[in-house]
Amino acid sequence: MGLSCIINPVDEKTSSSSSHLAQAAATVMAAFFVSNLAGLLRQILVARSFGTGAEMEAFNAANRVAETLFNLVAGGALASAFIPTFSGLLAKNERVKAWQLASVIANLVLIVLILLTALIYVLAPEVVRYILAPGFRTDAAKEATTVFLLRLMLPSAILFALSGLVMGILNSHQVFLIPALTPSMYQLGMIFGVLVLSPSLGIAGLGWGVLIGAGFHLCLQLPALWRLKGRYFLEIALDIPEVREVIRLFAPRLIGVAVVQLNFWVNTRLASQMPEGSVTGVVLAFALMLMPQAAIAQSVAIVALPTLSTHFALGKFDELRSTLVNGLRGVLFLAIPASVGLILLRKPIVAMLYQRGAFDARSTEFVAWALLWYTSGLVGHSLVEVFARSFYAMHDTRTPVWIGSLAMGLNVGFSYLFSALFQRMGWLPHGGLALANTTATYLEALGLYWIMRRRLGGMDEPVILRFVLKTAFASLVMGLGVSLWMVYSSHRGVFLLALGGIVLGGGLFALSAWLLQIAELRVLYKIVFRRISERKSTLVGR
Repeated sequence: MGLSCIINPVDEKTSSSSSHLAQAAATVMAAFFVSNLAGLLRQILVARSFGTGAEMEAFNAANRVAETLFNLVAGGALASAFIPTFSGLLAKNERVKAWQLASVIANLVLIVLILLTALIYVLAPEVVRYILAPGFRTDAAKEATTVFLLRLMLPSAILFALSGLVMGILNSHQVFLIPALTPSMYQLGMIFGVLVLSPSLGIAGLGWGVLIGAGFHLCLQLPALWRLKGRYFLEIALDIPEVREVIRLFAPRLIGVAVVQLNFWVNTRLASQMPEGSVTGVVLAFALMLMPQAAIAQSVAIVALPTLSTHFALGKFDELRSTLVNGLRGVLFLAIPASVGLILLRKPIVAMLYQRGAFDARSTEFVAWALLWYTSGLVGHSLVEVFARSFYAMHDTRTPVWIGSLAMGLNVGFSYLFSALFQRMGWLPHGGLALANTTATYLEALGLYWIMRRRLGGMDEPVILRFVLKTAFASLVMGLGVSLWMVYSSHRGVFLLALGGIVLGGGLFALSAWLLQIAELRVLYKIVFRRISERKSTLVGR
């Protein structure tokens, strides 16, 4: 995640606020790093046990339903509507109203999700056969397993919904570490499922691991929530202005999230009709791309959203612009080299992480092929994350929704077009699904940038352009070095090939950035050095 993203070394007016945000971003980045490691361990263990075979295909398809429910009702859609309104009340010192708002929203979310999960539980066979994975009809066992797992994992959506709302409350109170660690708890639940339960329960053990992980995800945050000494209201008061404001902001955002989820369903539907391994290949590759995206962009956006919301609520538009622009710089500083490195090292990284047990060379090829096309869109995904949160902070959910809906609508068409084109060219067709996502994401980022630029009256484009050119040049040097390493070390083991490439690439990029005097490198170094110094002081004090 871009720690430097919120620091502008030449802007004295916002240096104190930016430094605070950078420290918070550093904390979230460290937590996300731990979560990514836990996620990697989980993926490694699951891949070793199930590979890309029929059971894993069924699990990935079934899990799409619970994830969709969570994202529609209480995931990013609700957070983007709830946090700005909740933070605004806190900024005005209206705590009672803030907690009343949180209580009403929680009650509404619970009612809606309980009704939806009950309906989908009953209609699970029809959902799988006619909507989610029609390609599984040729394999009765796979289809039945998908239905069973879908029903088993449905309650996780309710647990995640409550946890997501608690996360928004804590973030609004500038509490970032505990919420950022919650993904690790989810991963630990799945690790428990695959190690302890799956040997006797098979793929059902992994399904139970999802439920256990969702419970951990919520429970970790409850002590921090309790310490806020908030108040719970057992009511559904739709006449409260702040509740209506959240609903007003939530409605268009819900449409945008629904369109995104539609794309995932279309991908699952198409991949279910492709060679076996395509569904898992797309899921694993997208998850690998999301790891650096979460570390680079999501942590910055999580930290910046309450501050951007506060700036907007208090009418401090210069500070809002400064925070956004410097956030973009930090995101680009890390996203560009990460994209280049992951594209070049995709095969040895996938083989190093997963190729053991049931995950064979064919599985590696399926995942690495999709990863190539997904990673090409890493920069676009990172920019969209920051731009979208900035609109939400300004109480504008409509703009990112209609831009995102248009882009994701194109994504559906691109998915059919590119997968058919890949198949005609003799390439694995699921790579076309990844390329469709990348193309649509860049179009979305461009649309959001154009509108935000007009709204803010410019975004220091000459400065950003010079910065991007420097970063791109440093990434080019890194890419040339990694390419040479790949050529001259191709006969070595995948561990040395992957880890050596990562170390060499990171070193070359850092050296190039230092020679080019890119300010974000200096800021990143200062934050890391300060953390180490603080840790040493703590140890000495003990």
